[in-house]
Amino acid sequence: MFGEIRNVALREIWPREASDFTPWLADNIEELAKALGMELELIEREADIGDFSLDILAKDLGSSKSVVIENQLTQTDHDHLGKLLTYAAGSNASIVIWISESIRDEHRQALDWLNQRTDSETAFFGVVVEVIRIDDSRPAFNFKLVVSPNEWQKNKKRQTSIKGGNYQAYFQSLIDDLREKHKFTSAKAGQPQNWYSFSSGTSGIVYGANFTQDNKARAELYIDLGSKEKNRFVFNELEKRKEDIESNLGEEISWERLDNKRASRLALYIDGSIESSGQDLENIKIWHIEKLLKLKEVLGKQVILLAKQANKNK
Repeated sequence: MFGEIRNVALREIWPREASDFTPWLADNIEELAKALGMELELIEREADIGDFSLDILAKDLGSSKSVVIENQLTQTDHDHLGKLLTYAAGSNASIVIWISESIRDEHRQALDWLNQRTDSETAFFGVVVEVIRIDDSRPAFNFKLVVSPNEWQKNKKRQTSIKGGNYQAYFQSLIDDLREKHKFTSAKAGQPQNWYSFSSGTSGIVYGANFTQDNKARAELYIDLGSKEKNRFVFNELEKRKEDIESNLGEEISWERLDNKRASRLALYIDGSIESSGQDLENIKIWHIEKLLKLKEVLGKQVILLAKQANKNK
């Protein structure tokens, strides 16, 4: 009646770490992000750190923190632990992820110790990747989180202002609703800041929910592909379609080229601030959700294609 589950050695699927597993992981970084409760954006594969090469450099969109990912297709060893710390220091990373076939107790304890001893802005994760088959089925993978920061320990060290705490509570509620009710994000942790970014499906372009300094809430598409020329290309191509885009959105967009900056954005606004009343904040959250979902529905496929074109033309 039931099939037999068996574990598959990682090297049966990915014979070589650098040329097989790392490219696959870079292409499936959103699956790792789900296991961690983050939204990760790939920055660079085989990134140079001095004379060494980091497997994957990424960014956590929710906090804009740098992420280093070191992986191995065997059990953890001292060599990779040394590399992990070297890469973290060399890239000034705040989030450090070690992926392996299995994690030795000594290395799990080392990661736990680092989480306890480092500041509240630094986090170490240990992740096991598993591959299984049922009888002769196609292989299936799973990321299993083995080591993560003890948030209670981190929170004891964190000094958050009242306003920062209000932002964190607001964005926690926002991302919980977006994740659980709309499958919009895999993020799980709000931050004590006045913004939160979400993946568009392509590096360098994000959807954002913000509070501005002039008592406005903003929902946006933020374009930063790394160069002003690429950003202007995507912005200009979207602006050519302004009539259709605004018709599909059902309202006008604020087209912000931001000529004094590298990035550009398309934005929607509503009156309100983090200091608004409880019901007003709930209404702003409902507005943020509605606009983020609509922006992605209308712009999603277009921005992915335009980003590819911009990078191809570089």
